[in-house]
Amino acid sequence: MHDDRSLVEARLKRVLDERIRPAVYPESTPLEVAVWDAPGEPVPVEEGLAGPTRPAAVGDRWGAPWATSWFRVSGTVPQHWAGRTVEAILDLGFDENMPGFQCEGLVYRPDGSPVKGLNPRNQWVRIGAPVAGGEEVVLHIEAASNPVILDYQPFVPTTLGDKETAGTEPQYRLARMDLAVFDENVWQLVLDLEVLGELMAELPVEGARRWEILRAVGRALDAVDLQDVNGTAAAARERLADVLATPAPATAHHISAVGHAHIDSAWLWPLRETVRKVARTTANMTALLEDEPDFVFAMSQAQQFAWIKEHRPEVYAKVKKAVAEGRFVPAGGMWVESDTNMPGSEAMARQFVHGKRFFLDEFGIENDEAWLPDTFGFAAGLPQIIKAAGSKWLLTQKISWSTINKFPHHTFDWEGIDGTRIFTHFPPVDSYNCSMTGEQIAHAARNFKEKGVARHSLAPTGWGDGGGGTTREMIGKAARMRSLEGSATVEWESPAAFFEKAEAEYPNPPVWVGELYLELHRATLTSQAKTKQGNRRSEHLLREAELWAATAAVRAGSPAGAPYSYPYEALDRIWKTVLLHQFHDILPGSSIAWVHREAERTYAALAAELDGIIDDAQRALAGDPSGGTALVFNSAPHPRHGVPAGAAGPAGGAGQVELSAREDGGFVLGNGLLEVVVDGRGLVVSAYDIAAERETVAPGEAANLLQIHPDFPNQWDAWDVDEFYRNTVTDLTDADEVTSVRDGDGAAAVRVVRSFGTSTVTQLLTLAPGSKRLDIDTEVDWHETEKFLKAAFPLDVHADRYASETQFGHVYRATHTNTSWEAAKFEACNHRFVHLEEPGWGVALVNDSTYGHDVTRTVRASDGGTTTTVRVSLLRAPRFPDPETDQGVHRFRHALAPGAAIGDAVREGYRINLPERVVEGAAAEVAPLVSVDNDAVVVSAVKLADDQSGDLVVRLYESAGGRAKTTVTLGTAIGGLAVTDLLERPLADAERPRVTDGSVHLSLRPFELVTLRLTRG
Repeated sequence: MHDDRSLVEARLKRVLDERIRPAVYPESTPLEVAVWDAPGEPVPVEEGLAGPTRPAAVGDRWGAPWATSWFRVSGTVPQHWAGRTVEAILDLGFDENMPGFQCEGLVYRPDGSPVKGLNPRNQWVRIGAPVAGGEEVVLHIEAASNPVILDYQPFVPTTLGDKETAGTEPQYRLARMDLAVFDENVWQLVLDLEVLGELMAELPVEGARRWEILRAVGRALDAVDLQDVNGTAAAARERLADVLATPAPATAHHISAVGHAHIDSAWLWPLRETVRKVARTTANMTALLEDEPDFVFAMSQAQQFAWIKEHRPEVYAKVKKAVAEGRFVPAGGMWVESDTNMPGSEAMARQFVHGKRFFLDEFGIENDEAWLPDTFGFAAGLPQIIKAAGSKWLLTQKISWSTINKFPHHTFDWEGIDGTRIFTHFPPVDSYNCSMTGEQIAHAARNFKEKGVARHSLAPTGWGDGGGGTTREMIGKAARMRSLEGSATVEWESPAAFFEKAEAEYPNPPVWVGELYLELHRATLTSQAKTKQGNRRSEHLLREAELWAATAAVRAGSPAGAPYSYPYEALDRIWKTVLLHQFHDILPGSSIAWVHREAERTYAALAAELDGIIDDAQRALAGDPSGGTALVFNSAPHPRHGVPAGAAGPAGGAGQVELSAREDGGFVLGNGLLEVVVDGRGLVVSAYDIAAERETVAPGEAANLLQIHPDFPNQWDAWDVDEFYRNTVTDLTDADEVTSVRDGDGAAAVRVVRSFGTSTVTQLLTLAPGSKRLDIDTEVDWHETEKFLKAAFPLDVHADRYASETQFGHVYRATHTNTSWEAAKFEACNHRFVHLEEPGWGVALVNDSTYGHDVTRTVRASDGGTTTTVRVSLLRAPRFPDPETDQGVHRFRHALAPGAAIGDAVREGYRINLPERVVEGAAAEVAPLVSVDNDAVVVSAVKLADDQSGDLVVRLYESAGGRAKTTVTLGTAIGGLAVTDLLERPLADAERPRVTDGSVHLSLRPFELVTLRLTRG
């Protein structure tokens, strides 16, 4: 037989595009259109429906950036359409290639009840099936003219990302507003031909199945009368029935399709627009669930459910009904799909606490899976947190974006720093926006790395980011692939159903130990410094607020204390706001300007409120402010200046630091523990550990060296830093000013001012009495563009690995690049510290608000020693999506701690983030509510139970990576004790710790996390 394959395939494409698809709507009649352009921000539905309209028409331009237009469309169904299916086609000016990234709409009936969302791939509204003819149709569309930020030429700087700079130019043009007859036979024929054509293209040319499909397609096309597609579609479908009915073999790969609409809680749109994106999508999905009995839709992020509950209760009612039916599945159990690299220990825990509790309270549902398809890598402390929250599975997609090394598994056990293992799945479809194309389904089956030992994978299916979710076309395609020879089999299932099957068939999966590092988007650890600082500050203020509020509440009515009520509602609300801003496009700094300017204002308001809560609690504890005692409150988990952890007492003596000028410029600072030399350039050329008789700075090098690089990645400007940035570097060694400073506490400092480009930096290098660290306060007035600013610390340390703090512990990374996996980690995340160590001596570099860093090492020709250089990342200046990223004044605090063991690194990290507070009062001291007797054990939270029972909750962890025994002493009588999960629920299988004389005795594994709930006696 002659090879006519290309001829038939080309014929299929043209006939589908030019004849069959247009015949889905064979007849139409225009609707009348009127519009009201709402002023300012979005208005309530009832106001939008009643707005004063003006006539409008197809072809009219509409919609200033970020504005809302309310369209009213009306018409009459023609009498001669009686008995047929009729839909309204409402095209706001969509580009079908941009679902989720342009204008969107939500359709309402005149009574204000929502119908469904309008999106580029979802422009129809069902009027009747069948219609009687003569029906009057009136619909209202709340249309959002969200501008296109990420266009066909991506990453081009634009002012459209902030309402204040976006202008008023209309963004869209009405394209179609019609009533139309919907021919389901033709629509079904389209899906038949699409599924078979897409499958055919994925099959081997040598295989018989491809040719069987080709011949059937040819016969079907022969049956189509191109002048009467509607009249011949049924006959064409009959000729495809046999090839569509041929079942898949039992060995076929099985795909669990999960309806999905990954909606970024903010990104190229502000938070307020996400509220509406969620409403549009959930209106779409609840309507689709009513029409499709096999369909299952899953939505994560409790915050998004809470938004529609508050702002669109009529939509939420439909969601709650569908959830109760088991068809609309709350997934993931987190408040938002957060970043997991940068959130602190407690914040990461609270993501699950607040997310799971919302789903339990609202729906009576508890999630077993964590659902994070789009998060930019996963910290090694996360498995323990997932388990401690009562979950056991994780799904993500993003690691497939890694650009250097291909991850070796799709289904595996992920082991965290404490040994906890979580069953994890990476969908081999390599998309969290699967649209059920033959190419995607075939790719999933081919790509699946567990072939031969497992057969199940998951496909999150639907347009995300406001694209409307799953479409009826995707459901139609999935139905044809339920069992189709040559294809993987497809079945709609919930995430839990998938995980149960996958875990059952693969009881001993491979294990991946340590962080799941994304080899991409590394610059998200630095972009938008003020957002990151706001997050870090909020986390620590919340620690303080809970600690002192709990202490004051427990001790209310004591002789020294004033009556005090624990601020449950305020803390709950503040936590949820902080958690929202940890979303994986807010905290990473990858959103538009609007988002980050709003975040800065939000963090400032939260800080003021938390400072007020802390002040109220501390004043209640300190007593009468006229008492004359200056009490130092220590919120850190370690003693400081003679004040125990979590206590308050009088300040200790200061002492004096020696300060002398050097002959060749610069100064020498000394306090008996450290001697620090700052040269005439304002650089640290020596930090000598007197007791260890050990130099910290590598010979011939200078620490606290500011370095600037060009920074123009190949793509994803705010997200990426490419390794070639290192090829060009400018050391900032010229100083405008190097002067000495003394303060009243006996400390001595060197003030250094530098100018570079159009920016200036002022640093204060301070040595305090009795302190074995050099504090570095940096203020940068930053006005560079596409530059990367780092601070380098070349250390005389030989180490093949270093420690970076992560949630509830630390993770080790190599200082060398033996393998491509190690070389890929050229920018990595730390929380409060980075620590390097030779046996018996180490160095810590701690910070109050930075996350990105790199560590490299060289061998010196002069003496054969090793220089290990730690560089902290300070600022970037990408121009997309925010063209003014990080412009302005920034302040950072770092400290170099020579001679630090890992415990010292932990202690100094908390110290720099939790400054002492001084309150005047009558009390001689405030004893700690909770204390431990082992420095390796860190108390991460002291609070009252969220259920407002008054129970005391204490969370602690082993911080050094070893075994630790400790006695937890309570400053109040204990009536009862339980070991709980993160949601403060007793663990049935937990061994009850020994309790004696009001103290709890614990034995912890390395990095083990424990939550205690104590009923007060």
